[in-house]
Amino acid sequence: MAENLNVELREDFGKGAARRLRVDGRIPAVLYGHGEAPLHLSLPGHETALIARNPNALLELKLADGTQHLALIKEIQRHPLKRSLNHLDLITVRKGEKVEVEIPVILHGEPVAPADAFVDLQHLTLLVDALNVPEQVDVDVEGSEDGFQVFAGDVTLPQGTELVTDAEILVASVALPRVQEEPEDEESTEAAEAGECSADEE
Repeated sequence: MAENLNVELREDFGKGAARRLRVDGRIPAVLYGHGEAPLHLSLPGHETALIARNPNALLELKLADGTQHLALIKEIQRHPLKRSLNHLDLITVRKGEKVEVEIPVILHGEPVAPADAFVDLQHLTLLVDALNVPEQVDVDVEGSEDGFQVFAGDVTLPQGTELVTDAEILVASVALPRVQEEPEDEESTEAAEAGECSADEE
């Protein structure tokens, strides 16, 4: 289901104009695709921030003249410290179109103790229906033991999707926790060294 956003066309460009937009609680964006001229847009800040929590959300952009565009978020630029939205790149999509997207990998279940499960690849690149982008890819590790591995080609994909990621890339694994060697006590080491020096002198 598409997320509705009422958007405006931007007439002023450059860093200064973008900064003024953000001060007014809006987010600058550009919409492109299908060989059409890019549209420079102004998006409502709060609503856009909520929607952007799902980077693969389908957007229905509505302009004041009644024009509508279906779009996906291509890239999000954030403030380096505040992590607030600075700019969005959007791509136009159409019904029946296939697009490549990165879908997060989520582990489910618990391996046999004391083994731990690890996500070795955070996202899978999939070819999906532009109007039906899955939120996540699930990998089941319930009851698995040390040495268990899941490669991209082993993952059960959401219906209607195709794997783009190399099938032989490791996605998840189960291993025993590493035991860290305790560092030697510095005082004991120094005392031992001092003892060796005294013995040498004798």
